[in-house]
Parts: sequence; C-alpha cells; structure tokens
Amino acid sequence: MFALRTTPRGFRRKSAEADREALAARVCAELADDLPDEDLTQDLDDCLDRYELGSKPRCEEVEYLEMVQDAIDRIERGC
Repeated sequence: MFALRTTPRGFRRKSAEADREALAARVCAELADDLPDEDLTQDLDDCLDRYELGSKPRCEEVEYLEMVQDAIDRIERGC
C-alpha cells in the first residue's frame, strides 16, 4: 500500500492566506504603477469609500473607479 502524506490544516490555511496576501500585493502593485500615489491607499475598498465624486475630470474619474473596482474583483476571484 501507499502511504498518504498529510499536512496539518493550519499549514494549508496559512498557505492559502499567504497566497491571497501575495496576490493582493501583486494586484495593488500593478494598480500603483498606473495611478499616482495620492490616489491609492493600502485598502482598495477604502479608496472607493473615501473617493469624492467630481474631484477629477469625468473621464479620469470613470477610469479610476473602474480600475480600482477591477483590482478588488481580481483579488476576490483569486486571479
């Protein structure tokens, strides 16, 4: 018979959390390359919550909001 190798559940959970954090950091870094520093905070949801409508020209505003929401969606989907 074959011996099955098992890993502790805590290790899997930590690994999954680390993977999610790494993905979030990568997505945020990609977004930071496209946006000025003052437009981005550590928490992307906070960026949307604190954003003041009308504070940018309309075309920039739409693009900014779409980019931030897309980054949030990518992190939630895990890709």
